[in-house]
Amino acid sequence: MATPRFHLPVIGATAVPLVGDAGSDPLVDAFARRIRYLRVSVTDRCNYRCSYCMPEDLGQDLTFATKSEVLTFEEIERIVSRFAVLGVRKVRVTGGEPTVRKGIVELVGRIRRIAGIEQVVMTTNGHLLDELAVPLAAAGLSTVNVSLDTLDADRFRSLTGRGDLSRVLAGIAAARAAGIAVKTNAVALRGVNDDEVVALCEHAWAHQAVPRFIEHMPMSEGQLYATTAELSAVEIRRTLEARFGVLTAADGTHRDAGPARYWRTPSGREVGIISAMTEHFCDDCNRLRLTATGALHACLGHDDAISLRDVVRNGGSDDDLTRAIASAVTGKRAGHVFDREGGGAPQKHMIGIGG
Repeated sequence: MATPRFHLPVIGATAVPLVGDAGSDPLVDAFARRIRYLRVSVTDRCNYRCSYCMPEDLGQDLTFATKSEVLTFEEIERIVSRFAVLGVRKVRVTGGEPTVRKGIVELVGRIRRIAGIEQVVMTTNGHLLDELAVPLAAAGLSTVNVSLDTLDADRFRSLTGRGDLSRVLAGIAAARAAGIAVKTNAVALRGVNDDEVVALCEHAWAHQAVPRFIEHMPMSEGQLYATTAELSAVEIRRTLEARFGVLTAADGTHRDAGPARYWRTPSGREVGIISAMTEHFCDDCNRLRLTATGALHACLGHDDAISLRDVVRNGGSDDDLTRAIASAVTGKRAGHVFDREGGGAPQKHMIGIGG
């Protein structure tokens, strides 16, 4: 008897194709890319207001999910468990700011204990990391990516809206002391922090962290994006080479880890660059994104998604979840279409999907 189809709620203007069954490998898309990495946003709330993510003047264009709309720990665990059965091995916990979610240490532990999940990592602003580093390490967190756009306290406060640089630096130190690997993330902005590219690298290396730079992306329909602020990967490398010498592409150490491409200085120190705008990495994309409300996005640059929350809450079976996941993977496009002028930019806000 044929397996009955479960209705897959589709979010966004463009429908994701519905497949009749999961196929031989639900996590291999039409371009032979295998999904092994799931980013899970656990909240759309944040204790910062970073200018490139959620500025104060975004106003009524931004609404937060209610508690009932957000996935419970049990729902997250069930969804991640299904992904693990299908072959996902790495989970990144994101936000908003994940550390403001009550019980985040417990959730990290629950995800880490899922059979098949080999690595649980987190992206955070670091504000609460000083107090959470030890329990997060004990729960199984292996790496944190900490947002660090500047080393100037006043500039930091201006960029983050309400951030405290000293707390973030203390959090980085606490994470390293607890045995958690650290990468620092800086959104590269011309006229804002482009004069700190070298300093940010030197600071990270001095604290046993790997520095990374991210090209500015036009989320929120391009509202938060200005072409004048764009600093390209080529410009970042030129700045680094002027100070440290010719960069060479790092070996495969970081392959299957995410979108960053890593470069090595003549002295062997590494730096990562996420070049979403000028040097696309879509050909080897291995990621899906699950929002705090259970919307599964196949690409950061597109708004369409399938609601795994609705599948779970409407009594869907594990097979139904598999079919929903497979449908999202089937609909995964060859690449994103970020439009520098904002016309083709995704409507979703960076804070709601965790980068």
